[in-house]
Amino acid sequence: MNNLKNKVSLMGRLGVMPEFTKFDNGSQKTRFTLATSSAYKDKKGTWVEQTEWHTIIMWGKLAEKAAHELSKGQEIVLEGKITYQTFETKAGEKRTATIIEAQDFLIVERKVTEKKAS
Repeated sequence: MNNLKNKVSLMGRLGVMPEFTKFDNGSQKTRFTLATSSAYKDKKGTWVEQTEWHTIIMWGKLAEKAAHELSKGQEIVLEGKITYQTFETKAGEKRTATIIEAQDFLIVERKVTEKKAS
């Protein structure tokens, strides 16, 4: 049951090409943004689409796999957990960013270059 305390599942499209980093100590990280969309009717009955942007990071072998297999615009499903990064702006203000640390992903839509022409 402990694994259910901090778990998130998202389905969306990559907003940028994944950024892969290999550190001197051998660890690997991939970072990208993911857009998720939902639609609802407003008070006037008009459909409104709402897009949320999420910052995603992956570590280790998963990061390496993501860097090789994922590209901007692809649709994926991922599972992970919510984490927070605290940082200081150039003006000295302390800020906190919400990050999704992905633990697995599944490609829903392959890269455009891999699609067959009809």
